Amino acid sequence: MDGQARTERLDAARLGAELGARATLVQFSTAFCQPCRATRRILAEVAGMVEGVAHVEIDAEARLGLVRDLGIDRTPTVLVLDAGGRIVRRGVGQPRTVDVVAALGQAM
Repeated sequence: MDGQARTERLDAARLGAELGARATLVQFSTAFCQPCRATRRILAEVAGMVEGVAHVEIDAEARLGLVRDLGIDRTPTVLVLDAGGRIVRRGVGQPRTVDVVAALGQAM
């Protein structure tokens, strides 16, 4: 998980899903993106291992307004949100499990 975080906050209404009590992993995907499938598995696994962490997957093609607002130009893109919905990390491409866990450490 690399890249600069944005100071913007996302809430449940904007995401279309509830935030995790401690952190949220937000994944932007597209239907034919092969790395998106592997990213989905990794993020779901990490969210299942860490209490209070939610994984939210967003179809980038269906949510173009949000994609533009957040400056997302490739899939998969993963945003790590803290409990208040503040974006603390951003990564593009398929992440490694260890990097996701480290990014969560910054969010919690």
